[in-house]
Amino acid sequence: MEFFDPMTILENVDLQSLNTFGIDVLGSKFTTITSVKEAQALFLSPLFKNSKHLILGGGSNVLFTKNFEGLIVKVELRGIETLTEDDNTVTLKVGAGEIWHQFVLHCVERNWGGVENLSLIPGTVGAAPIQNIGAYGVEIKGIIVGVEGVEINTGKVTTFSNAECKFGYRDSIFKQNAKGKYLISSITLKLTKKNHQLNTSYGAIEETLKQRGILHPTVKDISDAVIHIRRSKLPDPEVIGNAGSFFKNPTIEVKLYESIKKDHPSFPSYPSGDGLVKIPAAWLIEQCGWKGKTFDAIGVHKNQALVLVNYGGGDGNQIWQLALDIKASVQQKFDINLQPEVNVID
Repeated sequence: MEFFDPMTILENVDLQSLNTFGIDVLGSKFTTITSVKEAQALFLSPLFKNSKHLILGGGSNVLFTKNFEGLIVKVELRGIETLTEDDNTVTLKVGAGEIWHQFVLHCVERNWGGVENLSLIPGTVGAAPIQNIGAYGVEIKGIIVGVEGVEINTGKVTTFSNAECKFGYRDSIFKQNAKGKYLISSITLKLTKKNHQLNTSYGAIEETLKQRGILHPTVKDISDAVIHIRRSKLPDPEVIGNAGSFFKNPTIEVKLYESIKKDHPSFPSYPSGDGLVKIPAAWLIEQCGWKGKTFDAIGVHKNQALVLVNYGGGDGNQIWQLALDIKASVQQKFDINLQPEVNVID
């Protein structure tokens, strides 16, 4: 076992560039890890065990409400390794510190199918299974073989099978029973090399392909269409601070849905099984009048009501209060409880 070198700890580090909301806060202590051995050495060190800590990937799903008095651990484990390959499929092991969209492009360039609908999702590979990231009819749970994690208390390396990850809608064991107990070091994915199961039915993909005159889309065509749609609807975090969708799309009972639909005939929904329907949170927020609202340096994006934004100089507490106000208004108007996707750090 390696020993952790405390000289690699930086103090009072500016975190503004390390969170996509662009919140101007400091981390009292900061370090990076580039290998499983470094992670193990860090986790077993007295400095780590005696400090409040936060493991940070791409910073695309966090909202800092104040300076972080503790140790920020930035995950920089890299690498894309081919484990097995045949004529039909390829199985890859991908380091948690890889940028998710760059990994998607790596696959698309090789005509490997499975992740194309997940193009342009911000963040790192290690965060993907925690959220069970999904977009345009595809979730990562459909292609994950396993997830490797380092147990924080012991430094032990554990591999979770797909079933053991207990994936749900924007959910996994890493947000439930295993929350805060593991650093995800890598994920293993199985992709197709031919006979791809392309998903074009969700959102505006089909219409975008039609506009482009594409009748027989490739993996790259799907990826290009998703990138086009996302860029037209969602603000670039490099330009306007945001963390993508702030709230999950709620699932409600059909009875409540039908009751609301009497007063709102255009109330949209998607079947979710077991007598439940999924509701677009953006529609609920828009009906409450929040879309496009600005409050000094923060607000709700003009094109997508699910996205809360920092126009520059915004305060994390202000954004969180705005989220709570939105949540309360949706609860009051529709009796639906919105749940945040974003991890609020206080």
